[in-house]
Amino acid sequence: MAAISGHWAFAFGVLGNIVSFIVFLSPLPTFYKIYKKKSTEGYQSIPYVVALFSSMLWVYYAFLKTNTTLIITINSFGCFIETIYVGFYLFYAPKKARIQTVKMLVLSVVGGFGVIVLVTQFLFKGAARGQAVGWICLVFSLCVFVAPLGIVRQVIKTKSVEYMPLLLSVFLTLSAVMWFFYGLLVKDINIAIPNVLGFVLGILQIVLYVIYNKKEKAILKEEKVPEKIQNHVIIVDDYNNQKLPELTEEQIIDIVKLGSLISSGKIHVASCLHNSKCGVEAAKVENMPKLQTAEA
Repeated sequence: MAAISGHWAFAFGVLGNIVSFIVFLSPLPTFYKIYKKKSTEGYQSIPYVVALFSSMLWVYYAFLKTNTTLIITINSFGCFIETIYVGFYLFYAPKKARIQTVKMLVLSVVGGFGVIVLVTQFLFKGAARGQAVGWICLVFSLCVFVAPLGIVRQVIKTKSVEYMPLLLSVFLTLSAVMWFFYGLLVKDINIAIPNVLGFVLGILQIVLYVIYNKKEKAILKEEKVPEKIQNHVIIVDDYNNQKLPELTEEQIIDIVKLGSLISSGKIHVASCLHNSKCGVEAAKVENMPKLQTAEA
């Protein structure tokens, strides 16, 4: 029975490595957008700093335990890729966001991790050291899953899913499932417990994406105005009380230009040879249709 459990644990561990590998790569489209726009826009660095710190802790925890090769491999890659993400973010972030990110790095990665290593090395011995680090890993794993809640809040507030990648939410959920069963089979609650919350929060993000993505599309559709009713002017014939064919804005501009040329004397209009004719022409001018702008 133990052998079967060990095989299943290995299988879920391998699957967890594969899915977690995809999770670590899922922010690539986000950073490609940042690279194209040369700006971090509304994206935050908190998830990447917390993920880097968590990966470092899990590597440290894995070295204190036995048979943890699968944990070492994926979290070593996590440390590598998250360092690249944070560096990329710092390069394109505005000054204020860059300063905040550096502060988080100093407090968590340098100060926090250093203090944890020193305290656990001097205050704990043997198995107790592994248990202490395991509980710390559990807490910070919860922080990794809770970190995207800032983005969830932004989605609810703005009713836009622009800054919450669906791909990341889906793979975080799958990763939580794989590592939960791995931790359950190897009887390590420090691995199993955080992934329960990870699964719940992952489902929440997916549901929010579906809801607000539909609302966003509906709003955009309502805001579209048919081009045919834009930039038109209605001509009203007061004499016959009839509406004549509409003129576009470009045609009205041409008429105005023509009028300005006539009034400036650049185009000479023949004077009336007979007063009677002038009277007739004047009457025709009075009966000319008036131009009115169409109401929006």
